[in-house]
Amino acid sequence: MASIFNSLHIGYSGLNAAQVGVDVTSHNIANVGTEGYTRQRVATHASNPVSLVQGVSGNGVQITEIASVFDKFVFDRYVSSGQDKANSDFKKNVLEELSTYFPDIDGVGIKADLNKYFDLWQSFADNPDNEAMKIALAQQTQTLSQTLSQTRDKITTLQDTVDAQMVTYVNEVNSMAEEITQLNVAINQVESISEDNANDLRDKRNLLEQSIAKLIGGDSFVSGVQSNTPVDTNIAVDSENYTLQVAGFNIIDGSSFHPIGVTDATNARGFHDLYYERQDHLKIPFEQNIKGGKIGAILELRGSEINSLTSEPEDGTLQDTINMLDAFGAGLIENTNNIYAQSATNQMRSNYVDFDNSIALLNTEKNFQEGSFGIIVYDIDGNEVATRSINIDTATSMGDSSLNEGDAGFDATSIVGQIKLNADDNGDGSAINDIDDFINPIFVNPTNVDSNNGSLSFSLKSGLEAQGYTFAIVDSQSDTTNFAGVMGMSRFFDGSSAKDIELNRSLASDTSKISAAKIPVSGDNQVASQMVDLQFQDMNFYNNDKTYTDSIYGFYDSIATTVGTTTNAEIIRNDTITAHFNAVSLEYDSISAVSIDEELTNLIRYQTAYGAASKIITTIDQMMQTLLGLKQ
Repeated sequence: MASIFNSLHIGYSGLNAAQVGVDVTSHNIANVGTEGYTRQRVATHASNPVSLVQGVSGNGVQITEIASVFDKFVFDRYVSSGQDKANSDFKKNVLEELSTYFPDIDGVGIKADLNKYFDLWQSFADNPDNEAMKIALAQQTQTLSQTLSQTRDKITTLQDTVDAQMVTYVNEVNSMAEEITQLNVAINQVESISEDNANDLRDKRNLLEQSIAKLIGGDSFVSGVQSNTPVDTNIAVDSENYTLQVAGFNIIDGSSFHPIGVTDATNARGFHDLYYERQDHLKIPFEQNIKGGKIGAILELRGSEINSLTSEPEDGTLQDTINMLDAFGAGLIENTNNIYAQSATNQMRSNYVDFDNSIALLNTEKNFQEGSFGIIVYDIDGNEVATRSINIDTATSMGDSSLNEGDAGFDATSIVGQIKLNADDNGDGSAINDIDDFINPIFVNPTNVDSNNGSLSFSLKSGLEAQGYTFAIVDSQSDTTNFAGVMGMSRFFDGSSAKDIELNRSLASDTSKISAAKIPVSGDNQVASQMVDLQFQDMNFYNNDKTYTDSIYGFYDSIATTVGTTTNAEIIRNDTITAHFNAVSLEYDSISAVSIDEELTNLIRYQTAYGAASKIITTIDQMMQTLLGLKQ
């Protein structure tokens, strides 16, 4: 027959199982608010029975394991949706910030200043000799220039900010990845030696994996996934050989950690590159492959491909907006200056250029166009005394201003050569009243190939300024060369883009020099009238290799509209992603999250079991007392 001590053991096993159940339930309740915690369950089975003469007798209960209720497949979907949401949340916030830089719907901003700018040109055209109009136009020009450049500066600051955030996030990823490798070692030690489940350690690893995914995306891989149906039908846990891969590179391989490198050493602008360093110390750039998480959002916004020559991104929403603003600014500057060059003056000096006198103008990166422009000389009464058409074709260069017609190497097709050429512009047979008799062209080459200090100047020959002669550049209406606008000859705007646009410093310091006239006579307003018409004309805007033809308002509207529609599209996308994340989160929580109601039910169940097991112990104790009493 079975021993009474066996009965005592059965009671003790029940008592122990109930006690462990209370401990696990208490642990669950205590961690109800702990992020990443996965509820745990006690798995039990009947102990091996005792064989008796009368048959097989039960031998109590045995605790098999304490397991986390965790589904790897649902968790992977949860992590994936979490990284999508983090990516979209970041983009949405940055794009909403970007949208505030274009507050045109509120009647302020670049477009509003542009309207006031052209309105003042109209007022100036109506009062071409009014000094107060000149002051007002100068002030509004400065306001427009500042608004445009400040808007660009805000975007570049935003771009720099997200770049700095990327460095912080990469450091966080590296720190968490290194911590995961340490957890992998600890998990292997626990599970390989004692064959217990390292539930809390796995929870910490899962939380870190989820956090890394929100920052940079990534996929985890294991050698296998095992179910545990006896404990819970929802359990499907990874077994061993944990690997975490980002953009195709393993940053975690079991207990080995491969950090993501970040550097700005090769970028003059201060932008950071990401790289993966192999065991042979070869650094492989891989930011173009990162699409997930906040870092993926940063690279999509800032730009993932950095031009080694300009140190600027070649892509990215923020960089595209900067480029379009620069194209807008350049179009405004060049077309305005092209018109303002028609205002007669006694000397012209270009902006600095970086090409020499032998380079064909159409082969430079400037916006020269094939065609012709005219140089006109006026006398003191505003009468045309000489005019000459200057052609630009595929072979036209600036030319060597040290050479004259008849000198070896003189190029009569160059800009300088066409001006110096001895020709009878007026057809009157006179050799002293043509363009070459009035204008002295000088082109100074840049000091070296990397310098941006070359320049072109036109001036009246000696003694002519004192006689009241002036000259102007008039572009052809049918085949505009954009020569004066590109070179900045007798310019109204200084600068070359939204970055550095401003009113010509000479005009800003002395607004009386601002002219509405084409012909140097009182009351003429032809230049001011053309400035007013400019707002309604289609013009070319150049952005990298793309050319846009639109009005000044139309092109700006396209920039603001693109920002607005991009932001709105991300808001809608964010709503969709958030709804999906919430659905997956509910599914994940229904499996792994702690339910207070369920745990309290379990607590009562284990409490009852503990009391029942205690009753067994009490009963056996009384039986033993009876047995001992027989001896007396």
